[in-house]
Amino acid sequence: MADLDALALAMPQTTKDVSDDGRRSYLVQGKLFCCHRGRRKDALDPQTGERLDDVLMFRVADLEIKELMLADDRSVFFTTPHFEGYPAVLLRIPDLEALDRDELHDLVAEAWLTRAQKRVAKAWLAEHEVADEPGGDPA
Repeated sequence: MADLDALALAMPQTTKDVSDDGRRSYLVQGKLFCCHRGRRKDALDPQTGERLDDVLMFRVADLEIKELMLADDRSVFFTTPHFEGYPAVLLRIPDLEALDRDELHDLVAEAWLTRAQKRVAKAWLAEHEVADEPGGDPA
């Protein structure tokens, strides 16, 4: 979670909100791109049936990207009926360990790019020499 915090806050114009119970939300220009969800009836522990308390939500570019992420062999990304048709994936906090720092950076950056103003996103992409297309190759 410390890496997530550092990577998210390194993105331009990002702010962090922390709820009364310590859940973090990351926003760019007031638009949510990543958050720690509260317990919801749509995300249950498969063994106990209890509502999960450790779920992160990341925005993604589109539903095709979402499907690719959900097909990842590691099975770390998931969705729920609440997110059907919505460009976001869910990830349990303990599963952050399955991602290396570069993968987490990419996940955060892609989420941020979905919500950042176009001119700010273009400037960030140019500064980081990334093609101006989601999933693009370095320039």
